[in-house]
Amino acid sequence: MEDERRSADAAQRRRSLRFSKLPEPVQLKDTVEERPTVAHDSVSGAYNPDWWLIRVGGL
Repeated sequence: MEDERRSADAAQRRRSLRFSKLPEPVQLKDTVEERPTVAHDSVSGAYNPDWWLIRVGGL
């Protein structure tokens, strides 16, 4: 009985340490990915991962 109580107390302490504080706030600068723009090269047929967005964006 005493062992069960100790393990329950230990589990409660672990939960308390884990959930007793809020996570660090996310900075706005960390939510944006900046990439240089690249013109679509239709002559060479190079793949542009954003080309579908340009074509479908007009719908």
